[in-house]
Amino acid sequence: MPRARRTSPTSTSTARRVIAYVRVSTDKQAESGLGLEAQREKVRAYCALHDAELVRICEDAGASASTLARPALAEALADLSAGRADALLVLKLDRLTRSTRDLGEVLDRAQREGWALLSVSESLDTSTAAGRLVVGVLGAVAQWEREAIGERTAAAMATLAAAGRYTGGRVPYGSRLAADGTTLEADPAEVEVLRVARELRASGLSLRKIGAELHARGMAPRGGGAWHATAVARLVDAA
Repeated sequence: MPRARRTSPTSTSTARRVIAYVRVSTDKQAESGLGLEAQREKVRAYCALHDAELVRICEDAGASASTLARPALAEALADLSAGRADALLVLKLDRLTRSTRDLGEVLDRAQREGWALLSVSESLDTSTAAGRLVVGVLGAVAQWEREAIGERTAAAMATLAAAGRYTGGRVPYGSRLAADGTTLEADPAEVEVLRVARELRASGLSLRKIGAELHARGMAPRGGGAWHATAVARLVDAA
């Protein structure tokens, strides 16, 4: 369960008021403090360099960036909405979110409520038009990179599957996992079921009648029981 913590540095009355948000994604990192202290030090240094008032640091320990629904982030956004700070500061944008959609939601909220998003590593300040443009471009590039990785992974898996390598998930009907655990080989019994199903379909039988005939011949589905029309349809397509 993510844990929300915060610290409250001594504030001044004239500097730009900043709420810093830091996050680590695993419980192990949260328990060890790995990454949190480094983030705290860098946001403090940023505020000192830019003469900003660090109102507080909000910390989500062991929280994923897959959603904006995080306790400490919710607290930070609530304070910003209430006008208790002028900007949200993160070490890197991926500490806030890895989603272009969620980033857009934060930026829309910031513009609507009149506060800025700042990033130490990307040197960004969305109180400027240039800063908003750069954040949008970076978010789009990050989204493209994730999608490109997904496409490459899918292509690699398809190549392995075409070569008869097992890529995880359900083993296709007519095949079985070989003894090495990494390749697929033909399952003679299921191959025979596929052959019979093809012949019965070619003879004009309905899916229901094919299922009944397979059952009559002692050819049961992989999981046992009766042949349903949807399962027979998959057989015929596979054949």
